[in-house]
Amino acid sequence: MSPQPPARGRAGARRSSPRPDAGRPKKGNPFPKGARDTRAVAGEAVGRARGVRSDGTPRRPSPKKAGTRIPPPPPARPPAKTAREADVWIDEGPIGGTQAPAPKRRPKVSRPDVDPSELIPLVGQKRAKTLSARIADAAVAFASERYPDARRILRPIVEEAPASATARELLGLTQYRLGNWADAARQLEALREITGNDVDQHPVLADCYRAQRKYALADELWVELREASPSAELVNEGRIVAAGALADRGRLADAVRELEKGWKAPKAPKYHHLRRAYALADLYERIGELPKARKLMAWVVSHDPEFADAAERAVSMG
Repeated sequence: MSPQPPARGRAGARRSSPRPDAGRPKKGNPFPKGARDTRAVAGEAVGRARGVRSDGTPRRPSPKKAGTRIPPPPPARPPAKTAREADVWIDEGPIGGTQAPAPKRRPKVSRPDVDPSELIPLVGQKRAKTLSARIADAAVAFASERYPDARRILRPIVEEAPASATARELLGLTQYRLGNWADAARQLEALREITGNDVDQHPVLADCYRAQRKYALADELWVELREASPSAELVNEGRIVAAGALADRGRLADAVRELEKGWKAPKAPKYHHLRRAYALADLYERIGELPKARKLMAWVVSHDPEFADAAERAVSMG
């Protein structure tokens, strides 16, 4: 799925999203209307899960069109969770002092209306209706950040209808969020074949290859994305991943040049501008250009005081 605010760590900087997952114009989009709705719903989770990229950088808010530090590449996959111990109740007497604040509730996710037309030629009309409903369930699980549930729903669908672009894409993004870089890449490569090399998920796919240290493949995807020249946001996302891949290989000066190309701080920045600025400030700090790093990180904070750990880092830079 590259610098953004912190998430899982990646190679190159400490932690900069989705390591994954909005609206970009689509030329000749092969997805039916219902599929696009599904992608939009699933995409809302990207912005909420701060820092999704494989390198721990923040991601743009929606995979419908898919973070800011360039950390080191993550492990092949997140470490397995330890077995949960049985709960033991201990009476510690009456509770005193202040209580911990209740956890924030996740925003309610609306269920998308998935058009079964894509699935009808693959599994027949009756079965298509059932599978489209299951894909909608998976989209809700993904947007609610219940990625294991989304994967459990999607795997059998992909096995039954391997040519479903909607199911492949959503499973690929789900595996990316789970840190399963190799399978995420497999799903997104299959998506490329189905869609005729649609570039919507090139940044995510490139980041999967970056996480596996397959830099040549990541570089190729960046060239394809740049030549396709889709929306500014999507190109920006790809540029961040490309710079991260350069930084991973110790080419910090090249990474800085990549992010500096055409960069001009806008008066009314969008989220992807802040991500790019955060990533560039991180690189400036790493090559010893502290005045530039401090100024750019302060600019990020001035427009979004809660952007990742930008405020904390701006202070640490003096």
